Amino acid sequence: MGTQPECLPERPVRRRWARGREWGPLTALTVLVLAGAGLWLAGRRTAADAVWAAGTLAALVPAAWSVLRRLWRRQFGVDVIAVLALAGALAVGEYLAGAVVAVMASTGRSLEAYAQRRATRDLRALLERAPRSARRRRADGGIETVPLDRVAVGERLLVGPGDVVPVDGTLEEAATLDESAVTGESRLVQRAAGEPVASGVVNAGAGFGLRATSNAAESTYAGIVRLAEQATARKAPMVRLADRYAAAFVPFTLALAGLAWALSGQFVRAVAVLVVATPCPLLLATPIAVVSGLSRVARRGVLVRDGGSLELLGRARTLLVDKTGTLTAGRPRAAETVVAPGGDRDEVLRLAASVEQLSPHVLAAALVGQARERGLALGEPTDVTEEPGRGVTGRVDGRLVRVGQFAGELPEWAERARDRAELAGRSVVWVADGRGPLGAILLEDPVRPDARRTVRRLREAGLTRLVMVTGDRPATAEQVARAVGVDDLLARCAPAEKVARVRDESRRAVTVMVGDGVNDAPALAEAHVGVAMGATGATASADVADAVLTVDRLDRLADAVEIARYARRIAAQSAVAGMGLAVVAMGFAAAGKLPPVAGAFLQEGIDVVVIVNALRALRGGLRRRQVPPATRELLERYAGEHGGVRDVLAGLRDTADLIATRPDSPNCLPALHETHRRLAERVLPHEAAEERHLYPALAGPLGSADATSTMSRGHVEIRRLVDRIGGHLAQAGSAPLRPDQVPDLLAALYGLDAVLRLHLAQEEEDYYSLRE
Repeated sequence: MGTQPECLPERPVRRRWARGREWGPLTALTVLVLAGAGLWLAGRRTAADAVWAAGTLAALVPAAWSVLRRLWRRQFGVDVIAVLALAGALAVGEYLAGAVVAVMASTGRSLEAYAQRRATRDLRALLERAPRSARRRRADGGIETVPLDRVAVGERLLVGPGDVVPVDGTLEEAATLDESAVTGESRLVQRAAGEPVASGVVNAGAGFGLRATSNAAESTYAGIVRLAEQATARKAPMVRLADRYAAAFVPFTLALAGLAWALSGQFVRAVAVLVVATPCPLLLATPIAVVSGLSRVARRGVLVRDGGSLELLGRARTLLVDKTGTLTAGRPRAAETVVAPGGDRDEVLRLAASVEQLSPHVLAAALVGQARERGLALGEPTDVTEEPGRGVTGRVDGRLVRVGQFAGELPEWAERARDRAELAGRSVVWVADGRGPLGAILLEDPVRPDARRTVRRLREAGLTRLVMVTGDRPATAEQVARAVGVDDLLARCAPAEKVARVRDESRRAVTVMVGDGVNDAPALAEAHVGVAMGATGATASADVADAVLTVDRLDRLADAVEIARYARRIAAQSAVAGMGLAVVAMGFAAAGKLPPVAGAFLQEGIDVVVIVNALRALRGGLRRRQVPPATRELLERYAGEHGGVRDVLAGLRDTADLIATRPDSPNCLPALHETHRRLAERVLPHEAAEERHLYPALAGPLGSADATSTMSRGHVEIRRLVDRIGGHLAQAGSAPLRPDQVPDLLAALYGLDAVLRLHLAQEEEDYYSLRE
């Protein structure tokens, strides 16, 4: 650590040195060409030729060395024509032509170097993010911090709140763990004393003791690192788009130059052919289109490592995507609060959040955040104690409150809540006092609102196969897979299985892998293009990825794919058009109608044409329509109101359950009146305002006014069902509900619950995902 401050000033120096290496040769060659032109105009033509010859030679030596090195590695590139043209110009004394070719070739190399430096992030070893030390218990009961490599099997360690488990071990006491970084399981896991724990998982509760069962080198985390390193080592070097065209263009050029020399006996014709054929459309236009694409995706929040990765992204046909943190939010959210009959939902949430304010538990943050979003006034807890793996107990406003697990016998309403949570794949946090449970808070890892729209856009962009891979449970994974519309699913897969699946898919097509956890890093390294959710995911994934999403928006991946395909298409157009024009000029040069100098300047004209075309990659190609600022404000406003609508939904379901299970209860009619009042005062005005203001504003971004017609029909159905409930209340008056009313009333209540939930989900997926 003592040497770190001394290293910091070196970074600007390294950056300046890198920029100098990129643009220095091009600047020097341009100066030489201009200096030669000045000497020539001054009548000193011998000196001008000497300056141009020096520039040609200065470009020839490094270019020839680069070509020889690539040929030694059995790589054949487009640069060979430029080398032959430079050598030929020197041989026949066409020094100006050689200098012009040198400037063009150097421009191409500078652009490629610039693109790679600008778009890439330094690769850092995965091990840099691994724990460096561990808290070890001494024989006298004290705690000491030791380097990780000094931890031996059998030693006792202490893992503090929020710490990463340093080595594989066995729990000495119960613990709450976040295992998503290693397994992909989104829900927190309760582990009892004596259970094994893998390194790399995070302590999401109170501190606990751990007895090491392996050292650092043999731990689970180290195994993941080795998988990533092996996959990276197996990754084949990428072939530039220009080199693929060169495979056909170079042999044709050499054959034509040789034929012109053989038939005419004039070597200068061969040189003229080579000068005209110098593939600057490939050396210039292709990098410009790719750099434009890199710049555009960066503005969209996607940093692509280099031009080769962007080209591969534009050719991708298969996408493998992790679930947790990628298709889902990756963070728990309070989806529903169920309360005991006669209980207050807001009060239960307030009590739970008040007690959890001091807890480092991940679920605590979700509860506190939900309560603050609802505007609930949290009390100051006292006598707070936390029992690892069980929950938190404290006093709020003098009332004893326990949040966490519940060990006693559950009442009927609580059993129904537990069963509902299990069917929906949600976690349950019980809120209880000294008399029993007051309510249950159901937590979920929600599917991202933009996930399904993004999947559709990726298909439109040309991806033909989408596979979800996850370490989560099959039941939960299948729900997410159906929600987003992928083609295939692989659940409960370990990091090694993800790597094997990516490798198998990569044999059939260019494959993209998207993930956010440490467990995804090996698969990202194995894929043709690995994409890390860098805004919320582990940096280990970003370190081995070819692209990083720097914003927490999955739809930006669809933007990147569309831009990459467009940039690659523009690059291909520029290359083909430039080579076509060059072939025509080569015919004139072979016939002796175009001397080398004239050919060099003609090639410059061709370059201008193809470069202008390549610059088209700076615009266009995106299917997403821009949303005007006023429409974005409407989206923000009505999206914020959805929380209140979901609160009404929770009460609606409680009322329906009450009428279904106890239709004779005197509480049925008051609950129904309250539900209808909230529907009429909160839900219907929200839907009407959307119909009047939001939906017309969305006609432009969605392409037509008809795009919202289905959702408008949903508004009609919602009002019809609310009016139907109101009709039953009018019939009942102040008397209890009649038995003949119950079936139709339940159909209206449960139907409204289903229609509203579907309507909200569709709006969030199709409309609110348009927000920036």
